[in-house]
Amino acid sequence: MNNNKQNKQKYFGTDGVRGKVGGEVINAEFALRLGYAAGKVFAREHAARRGKPTVLIGKDTRISGYMLESALEAGFASAGVEVLLAGPLPTPAVAYLTRTWRLVAGIVISASHNPYYDNGIKFFSSQGMKLPDATQQAIEDALDEPLECVSSEHLGRARRIDDAPGRYIEFCKSTFPSDLDLDGLKLVVDAANGAAYHIAPHVFRELGAEVHAIGVSPNGFNINKDVGALHPGSLAAEVRSRGADLGIALDGDADRIQMVDAEGRVYNGDELLFAVIKERMSRGAVDGVVGTLMTNYGFERQIKKLGIGFERAQVGDRYVLEQLQNRGWLYGGESSGHLLCLDCHTTGDGIIAALQVLAALKRSGETMSQWVSELRMYPQKMINAPLKPGTDWENHAGLLAAQKKVESLLGERGRMLIRASGTEPILRLMVEAEDELLANQCIEILAAVDLAS
Repeated sequence: MNNNKQNKQKYFGTDGVRGKVGGEVINAEFALRLGYAAGKVFAREHAARRGKPTVLIGKDTRISGYMLESALEAGFASAGVEVLLAGPLPTPAVAYLTRTWRLVAGIVISASHNPYYDNGIKFFSSQGMKLPDATQQAIEDALDEPLECVSSEHLGRARRIDDAPGRYIEFCKSTFPSDLDLDGLKLVVDAANGAAYHIAPHVFRELGAEVHAIGVSPNGFNINKDVGALHPGSLAAEVRSRGADLGIALDGDADRIQMVDAEGRVYNGDELLFAVIKERMSRGAVDGVVGTLMTNYGFERQIKKLGIGFERAQVGDRYVLEQLQNRGWLYGGESSGHLLCLDCHTTGDGIIAALQVLAALKRSGETMSQWVSELRMYPQKMINAPLKPGTDWENHAGLLAAQKKVESLLGERGRMLIRASGTEPILRLMVEAEDELLANQCIEILAAVDLAS
């Protein structure tokens, strides 16, 4: 169960509700209650408009998706809300269709990159973005109310939508420059046995690429298992064995991406974001970029060297989006592969991010390694230090002394990040430096501090 310390929410974390299916939160009873509570709130907000409020429900390929989908459907219907069922669909596809169909909300049943036995429920607003805090809090409050049902004449009904994948495929293609195609490009596309298994290969094929698809045989239990963005080694091996030009790996709900070149080198979110930014700069000014606390220091230095503003957000694409909106910037992302191009979509989208990178390579005629060659990624060292519960680590004399020593060694040649885990009694210690020897020296200094006794 996720706790949000900024308000009294019990269930909604930074990315909806998540947990192990059958656990404390994610089960059929909770999904039913959540559907009813959200339905009541949406119906109330929709009261001044004609007709019944309508929501869209999409899901990934986990076995538990069937159960949670049915429970949510029943909850919404009992609150008088109409339901459109899209079946397996990427998270960004739900955001897009919710916005274009002028629905009151979109719901995604997915635990993203997690194993099959986890699941989650995420909401999008009518604008294809996160729910306003007030709406989210209203749903939390309604969860504590009795589960009831509107009268028969006011019940909502549900219907299947068959053309949702096709509509989303066309939207993805529309973000690729109309004067370019992917003809002559040989790609391996890994859909992680997830929500994009029947979508991602078609997008790249229809733009002209020769595509070999892997991770496109979901069985309810194999989502993210040894494939996808969390396991790019599988993709790298396939790219090399097939002599492909590039490989594209998505995660279970297709909002995360990693890419691989012909030599099998993996490119993470920082490098891919840089590829996009460099292409955008060739067409005009880029005001600023938002990364996270984990964005590589080499990326930050190169972005600033190019005269572009840079800010760090907390880890999580929601926080990156908030920073972008606050500053009026368009581009941001995480090292893990969540990339936001707000000139293309309202949320992070793995397929669309890949298309932006491919457009840069096609227009320049360069390979991936050539295109990002000026980006020097700094070696990163990270350890988890046991922390005695109740320790005031921010004022710990030994840690303060170690920090001062590390800062003196690093100067402008790197950075240090220390943060407490939100779920375990450990302190996460990270150092990035211009060379590996310096990074190791600094992390050893921090690791020598005893915080557990």
